[in-house]
Amino acid sequence: MVLSSIYDVQQLLKRFGIFVYIGDRASNLEMMELEIRELYHSQLIDIQDFQKAILLLRSEIEREKLK
Repeated sequence: MVLSSIYDVQQLLKRFGIFVYIGDRASNLEMMELEIRELYHSQLIDIQDFQKAILLLRSEIEREKLK
């Protein structure tokens, strides 16, 4: 799967039945990061998808903090 946006990360999580909605964008992103880590540690996603997803999420979390 080619990950190039937060939407793509959401779609990756959705493939595993994971839907994240807390109501606060920053909290959503942080929870998505935790879920991605859990999928990787469970060996359900490969290292490339893990690294790209974490990079996208951290970048977006930083953007949210700067608002």
